[in-house]
Amino acid sequence: MERRTFLKLTGATALSSALARPAIAAPVELRWWYHFDNPQNTPAELVAKFEAANPDIKIKAESIPWGGGNDYYTRLFAALVAGNAPDCAQVKLSNQARLLEMQALEPLDSLITKWDARSDISDKIWSINKASDGHQYYLPLHYVVLYLYYRGDLFEAAGLKAPTTFDEFQQAAKVLTKDGVSGFGMRGGAGGYDNWGPFVLGGGANFSKGGMISDAALKANRWYVGLATEQKVVPPSAPTDGFKQIVTNFKAGRSAMFIHHVGSSNDLVTALGDKVQAAPVPHGADGKGWTLYGDESNAVFAASQNKEAAFRWISFLSAAENNVALTKLSGQLPVTTSGAAQDTSHQARFVKASTDSLPVAGVLPDSPKTADFVGTVWPTNMQQALLGQISPDDMMQAIEKHFNG
Repeated sequence: MERRTFLKLTGATALSSALARPAIAAPVELRWWYHFDNPQNTPAELVAKFEAANPDIKIKAESIPWGGGNDYYTRLFAALVAGNAPDCAQVKLSNQARLLEMQALEPLDSLITKWDARSDISDKIWSINKASDGHQYYLPLHYVVLYLYYRGDLFEAAGLKAPTTFDEFQQAAKVLTKDGVSGFGMRGGAGGYDNWGPFVLGGGANFSKGGMISDAALKANRWYVGLATEQKVVPPSAPTDGFKQIVTNFKAGRSAMFIHHVGSSNDLVTALGDKVQAAPVPHGADGKGWTLYGDESNAVFAASQNKEAAFRWISFLSAAENNVALTKLSGQLPVTTSGAAQDTSHQARFVKASTDSLPVAGVLPDSPKTADFVGTVWPTNMQQALLGQISPDDMMQAIEKHFNG
């Protein structure tokens, strides 16, 4: 019997046994992996609250470095293969298909159906998180939508308004690039696909066969890469810049715009006050656009011997005031309808930029190939294109080949 099949069978036996009894027979230690943008934030108070209400469960919450996603998922995949993965962990849709291919996820449909708080999460969010096989493996936790941050003080001094189109964005970046300031803080390193998406996917590219090498797709990518190679409106370090670098440059006034989500807003307000402003990402001349729906969920792993306990814990985190408390640590937005009404942890202009961006928000393909696109294919080819080692069209050919052969 193959090891992954054995793990799946033993996991299924454990789940059926757990659901057959009203409570966990003996105290268990439950391992949960998580990551926050600020690694100093800790869920200790939530853990204590849960353990007080569930004395038969002890939570071992393990903070795993995010590293643009690469560090976190490299460790998670390795732990799953080695057989020492946690019972449950934070996960994103971009890796759901890969985890399903590994037979690593436990379906949660029956547990979610019985969960009293299910209706507090909108049908749209449940639908977005549903797997291609129709099952629910992810329990939504919090979310963000990416939008444009801009330095209001620099825009005002230059007589500019927040750009709404690609042309306005490029023109603003040109005007603002002077005296040691770059108009746009481009994220060419890890995680930068979500900065590329609004301009290239929003400009006509898509992941279906031929969608990366259409005339519109190639033109959009040439334009985006050209912000660095031709227009020179990004920092010289853009090919390797990750989240830390683009935020540091923005705070220091070395860049005037960058793309991220509401999770950055409180830190930016602390540093800059009203100088930091927000708007939806620009759109193309056709009025269409795209931005990333940044999901975060929890999943229970098939090999866990404590599935009922794991679901108790993750459902606790996605319920009512607990969900609000967690989003104060993650800096993201509650998935619960009641939590959204209670949330006061973000200033209104950043929440508005998020909600105004929802009509064009989307996710990456539900494909096992998406994880490698995010982790290696996009950053490797983007860096090479920015450095002039390959052409922008070569980059798009590589992405097309990766997804469609």
